[in-house]
Formats: sequence, C-alpha cells, structure tokens
Amino acid sequence: MSSLWTPSGEHPVDDEAPGSPDGGPLGPESEEQAALEVEELRRQLAATPASVVIANHCYGLFELAAVYLSQMPPVLDEAKVAIDALGALVEGLGPRLGDVEPQLRDALAQVRLAFVELDAIERARDDPDGPTPPNGAEVTPGA
Repeated sequence: MSSLWTPSGEHPVDDEAPGSPDGGPLGPESEEQAALEVEELRRQLAATPASVVIANHCYGLFELAAVYLSQMPPVLDEAKVAIDALGALVEGLGPRLGDVEPQLRDALAQVRLAFVELDAIERARDDPDGPTPPNGAEVTPGA
C-alpha cells in the first residue's frame, strides 16, 4: 500500500486500480466521492506555502540518498543523483525555503560528507595501495 502526502499528513492509497468490489468500473457515487476527495486534497495543498511542500520533497531526497548510501555496497551513482537534486533545490532556493533552510543546508552537508567518505572507502577497496580512506576507516580488500 502506498501513501499520498498532503499538508494534513499522509493518507494511505491502495495500489490496486480503483473499481467496484467485483472489479468493474466505479459507480457514479464512488466517482463523485473520489472527485470530492481529490478536490479536498488539492484545496489543502493550495492552502500550504510552496516552501513547506518543497521542504518536504527535500527531506524525501535526503532519505532517498541515505537509502542508496546505506546499501551494501553503496549505490553511489544513484545517491549522487538524489544529492545533486537536493543541492539544486537547497542552493537554488536558499532563503526562499523559509525557516527550514539552515536544517536543509545541514542535511545537504551531512549527506555530501557521507557520500565522499563512502566513495573513498569504495575506491580504496578497488585500489588497496591508494590513499587511506577518511576518518581512519578500515578497508578489507575484496569485502
């Protein structure tokens, strides 16, 4: 089951295509209800400052990068895309992000540092005679 984020919180969304219990098309009442729910979600979204919605997406990009970095081995190419997207938003919008800008800049710095450290460890595994990884991390060749 997926979820949809709105300013009032996350709402569960069925992964299955909408339809009646027997798999047929929605009835007129169900279609009207679905349309009303979508309109309410749009109203809530329109009532929320864009900076709040964008900050939420930034936190999502941070989490996405962290997921890729936490894999064994880390998926550095994918993490880099998420980190670059986060950087584009945070550095591009700067103070327009509001009160959360410092937190987002800190999150960006943390995930960039984690990337650099993991990248150095991966390179050291590939080349045991190369430079030592940061922070004295141990490298086991072939691990």
